[in-house]
Amino acid sequence: MKKLNDFHKLFFIGVAGSGMSALAQYAAASGIVTSGSDRFFNNNATPEIREKLIAAGIQCYPQDGSGLSQDTDAVIVSTAIEETVNEIVLARKFGIPIIKRSALLALVAESRKTIAIAGTSGKSTTTAMLFHILSSMGYEPGIISGAGLIDLMEKGKVGNALRGNGEWLIIEADESDGSIIQYKPHTGVLLNIEKDHQEIDQLMELFSVFKQNARGRFIVNRSHPLAKLFSVCAEQDFGINKESGAGFIASEFIQDGFISHFKINDVPFSLHQPGEHNMENALAATCVSAQIGISLNDIATVLKNYKGIYRRHQVLGQKNGILVIDDYAHNPVKCAAAIRACYGLGKKIIAWFQPHGYGPTRFLKNEFVEEISDALRPQDEIWMSEIFYAGGSAIRDISSLDLIHALQTNHKNAYFVENRNDFLNVVRPHLEKDSVLILMGARDPSLEDFAKHIFYDL
Repeated sequence: MKKLNDFHKLFFIGVAGSGMSALAQYAAASGIVTSGSDRFFNNNATPEIREKLIAAGIQCYPQDGSGLSQDTDAVIVSTAIEETVNEIVLARKFGIPIIKRSALLALVAESRKTIAIAGTSGKSTTTAMLFHILSSMGYEPGIISGAGLIDLMEKGKVGNALRGNGEWLIIEADESDGSIIQYKPHTGVLLNIEKDHQEIDQLMELFSVFKQNARGRFIVNRSHPLAKLFSVCAEQDFGINKESGAGFIASEFIQDGFISHFKINDVPFSLHQPGEHNMENALAATCVSAQIGISLNDIATVLKNYKGIYRRHQVLGQKNGILVIDDYAHNPVKCAAAIRACYGLGKKIIAWFQPHGYGPTRFLKNEFVEEISDALRPQDEIWMSEIFYAGGSAIRDISSLDLIHALQTNHKNAYFVENRNDFLNVVRPHLEKDSVLILMGARDPSLEDFAKHIFYDL
């Protein structure tokens, strides 16, 4: 495999996706001629991200083969790209190498002093918090993330990538497709391990290789029973209870509206993000930052100004006594955490969820039912629309209605509205003043607009 600076011209298929767009931006910022296509460009469905990618120096084309030229060094694909896509067919015809996104990211990681954040939940937020801390302290780090940072988006960027001029690079290490084993970071961080995409035993094998590949530190969450098994040194780990034996302990969590208060090693912290899961993410970022050489007091000071990331408990506003929140939650643990983070924000929570993919929904059905049931209080409600289908050859042998029926069996207030466009009219009688309406889902690029329309029409 080449080194990153050996490439002169790269083409990304699915360039509007969160993972692909981040890597494409990094390539363009590294001086590589970068272009890409996306099926959403075919009908101009995502004009905003296309404009931002063009502004970042990336040429954008519809996914019809028109943008691919024979002098391209390599075509970059994700595991979701099928062989029938026009650019794949042309690349085979022209003899252009086809490289997985993860393999290119591994080359990027080898070119920098990289911190790789891994785990089932919290990767994007922890990556963003760590980037915010290092940036605020003058380290000028790079970042390749799966979500847009509000700070960067406010500057007109896509927000999920920045090359940076410093020695550090912060990336998300994704276990969902097994690509995590390709990264050989300076510092590996393991947040948690839950069934998601793969069974626990398979995940344990992947994270074991990830640990072996870390060339410097390997830091784990000792409060999580499975992550704890990978601990190398308790003093460099983190946890949310003293019994964990970790060197960095978060305690005394209090949520006051949208602000979380807690202590790390007896130093007071305040974070403008609700939920204990965000305290845990901040703890992980703090643990890494402290071992780079930043004091806990300095970390606490800069984290007060952390603005969050796109569609992670993003408040759209309050209207007619209803607080509306848009969230990327899409696996069982994340959905439950997003619901619990709303406890202190209103008397009643109405959660709407659009599962993505028939395979993932089938694989995690029991976990969805268990986690959501546990998170819902007697007055709360869960609503679901039909599973998002992104195309391809998926077997459609499960429905969101199957999850709703199981939740009803657990005596939960669970409702199915097949077409999400009917949701607002059907849910209106259930909306009461001092309620929270949280809209959850991932992978569907139209969810942001859907949430905005719900708030506008409320």
